[in-house]
Amino acid sequence: MNSIQIKPVTVTDLLILKDIAIQSYSDHYLHLWYDGGDWYLKKCFTLAVLEEEFNNENSSFFIAWLNNEPAGFLKINKHAAWGEINADDGLELERVYLTKAASGKGIGKKFMDITIGMAIDLNKKFVWLKAMDSSMGAIAFYHKMGFELCGTQHLNFEQMKEGYRGMVVMRKNLIHLIRPSPEGEGG
Repeated sequence: MNSIQIKPVTVTDLLILKDIAIQSYSDHYLHLWYDGGDWYLKKCFTLAVLEEEFNNENSSFFIAWLNNEPAGFLKINKHAAWGEINADDGLELERVYLTKAASGKGIGKKFMDITIGMAIDLNKKFVWLKAMDSSMGAIAFYHKMGFELCGTQHLNFEQMKEGYRGMVVMRKNLIHLIRPSPEGEGG
């Protein structure tokens, strides 16, 4: 039986975050790039970049542990706008990456529960995310989790192969889950 733990990232976890980010991204996405992903890994997953993102109060990171080994990570932006969703109403699930060995073990669902829970705690109306339009498994998972397509985007990364530059934007409506405002109470 697999033991799964999801833990918030602390400053002492940044090297582990860097290593699991590189490993989990490399397990699935290096084929998207002419340079084998080198440019993207340096752009997003160096210790300096992750430390800067970690120190941003708007960001929250979590590491998944599978049988006491790092297996993936989650990055959430607590106040994020996209299209008609303003930052007060939207929470962005920016990154969910799992190692190949951790895929299909229920970690994605646990990450989703954390994301939705945080959005509800912050009284957000929507959780939104971007996914590669070629990642049919991920898109199907998000649909299963209640997300709907709300837009598309095209990446302009020169190093990325043209056939992989398409993104879909998906959102989950949480309006029915928002806690009532305490306005008018206590008079």
